[in-house]
Amino acid sequence: LPLLLKATLLRLASGSYHPFYNRFYYNHIMNDNGDGQDKVDYFNGARLMVETSKDPVYSYSGANVTLPCHYRYEPDLGPKLKIRIKWSKLRDDYTKEQDVMVATGKTSVAFGDFKGRVHLRQASWHEASLVISDVRLKDDGKYRCEVIDGLEDESDVVDLRLQGIVFPYQPPRGQYRLNFHEAKQVCQDQGAILANFNQLFQAWSEGLDWCNAGWLADGTVQYPIRLPRKPCGGVHLAPGIRSYGPRHRHLHRFDAFCFSSALKGEVFYLDHLAGMTLEEAKQNCQAAGAEIARVGQLYSAWKFLGLDRCNAGWLADGSVRYPIVTPRANCGPAEPGVRSFGFPSKGRFGVFCYRER
Repeated sequence: LPLLLKATLLRLASGSYHPFYNRFYYNHIMNDNGDGQDKVDYFNGARLMVETSKDPVYSYSGANVTLPCHYRYEPDLGPKLKIRIKWSKLRDDYTKEQDVMVATGKTSVAFGDFKGRVHLRQASWHEASLVISDVRLKDDGKYRCEVIDGLEDESDVVDLRLQGIVFPYQPPRGQYRLNFHEAKQVCQDQGAILANFNQLFQAWSEGLDWCNAGWLADGTVQYPIRLPRKPCGGVHLAPGIRSYGPRHRHLHRFDAFCFSSALKGEVFYLDHLAGMTLEEAKQNCQAAGAEIARVGQLYSAWKFLGLDRCNAGWLADGSVRYPIVTPRANCGPAEPGVRSFGFPSKGRFGVFCYRER
């Protein structure tokens, strides 16, 4: 029997890379015994390759997005039926993964906040692209596409980035009053989330200069400086992101850097000749089929919808602000931005309302 098996293997391996029944390939090599006899020394499987987009995929809150992923074999084996596909979301430091979905054939299971929002796009053989519906702010990040075929397991990573804006936030009670958990909450209250470092860096590269330190999503405290100056790290330091590193999430207190994406709805301004109190402002927005806008919504409307209004208006947190795209006389500084009057305890102003489309 051993002689018969050896003869069979030699016959199958008489040419380079001839297929065997289990889709593995025997490697036909020459021996070095000097007897002129070939031998089969080992066999190896077809190589599994997984490829995703090398460039970031951009989207925005409320949209649908496809994260591309394809796999193939070298040499090609044709379609296979028992492939297992797993998508997971990575932390920025790659130390932990969040399960997104697992699929085998036509059977799939989604996890956590992704339930009901994800499915595979398999328009062709060897495609494993992930479709995310109703994209949310916290969907921003890196995703791993993993393809499992028996003992073969290969993966690649694609980066989903939301188009958005970073804005610094202080609560009504003043500067440096928020621990990490409170910072997360105030950003959520304003229709936003705590920004990550990549988002803060992008905002800095677009001109954000802010001398107050604020929490980021990874628990570090940082701030962006375009114009070095004495109170902001010193005049001799180069422009950049200043970092205090990780801080104690319960004991240490700073401001927050929040991130908001493009809007599905619209922000509009209402006013009365005599102005409105905060409570009157809320009631007037409701009467218009809307709600009083949050800070993140005003920033998004300013950046993505070109909202430009030289009239101060109430927002949901009790602050009074107004957005300027085209600077002009009597509308604040010479740069575009969202101006703030703080949190007035008295006064009558207009109001910015938000309405879903």
